[in-house]
Amino acid sequence: MDKFRGKAALVTGAAGGIGAAIVRQLRSEGAIVAVADRDVSGIEADAHLAGNLLDPAYADGLAQAAFEALGALHIVINNAGVITRGAVTNTTDADWALSLGVNVEAPFRVCRSAIPIMASSGGGAIVNVASCWGVRPGPNHAVYCMTKAAIASLTQCMGMDHAHQNIRVNAVCPNEVNTPMLRTGFAKRGFDPDTAVAELGKIVPLGRIAEPEDIAEVVVFLASDAASYMCGSLVEVNGGKAVG
Repeated sequence: MDKFRGKAALVTGAAGGIGAAIVRQLRSEGAIVAVADRDVSGIEADAHLAGNLLDPAYADGLAQAAFEALGALHIVINNAGVITRGAVTNTTDADWALSLGVNVEAPFRVCRSAIPIMASSGGGAIVNVASCWGVRPGPNHAVYCMTKAAIASLTQCMGMDHAHQNIRVNAVCPNEVNTPMLRTGFAKRGFDPDTAVAELGKIVPLGRIAEPEDIAEVVVFLASDAASYMCGSLVEVNGGKAVG
């Protein structure tokens, strides 16, 4: 129960399904945690850093704000993300800006500011939440796939570039996860979320889609000393289901 005793972590997208599960698991293992999202009022954490990741100043300052609030920064989890569906011909400028801003630019800015802080105190671990859809593309999610491919590639590059500073950078790549975001997407398209989740689970070899805790377990593993020789890795967590 004390895997992260004495460790300080920052989690973005902490109000979402996966983010909340990550926060719970980190804190249950002894970490002190700063949470970042547009609304963090309902999250149990050690520091609350509300804001909009589309604001460059907020994203640039998050790591330092977490460091000042917690007294240290050993772990950064870039979990915030959005899903834009459709081909490029159905993608608006607003879709483009939102997807690039949240899925790529924000984690880039957070990492850029966090790495020097971590390096000055002996190292740390960064875990980005990418997607199986960024490792291999699927239909009708052109911009989403592109942004997740970008963060996957950035993870691999940072893993190589900062290993000498004892900073491990890895990514988790989920497929479909039973989160409020997924369910809202089904509802917007006219599907009953419970029925849609159950039907989707039938084509997963393990028999169900992932729960947030399934993804959080792997994120927390990559942030821990148990993954001390993993750096620049993209870990797919998909129940055996191919993209599509």
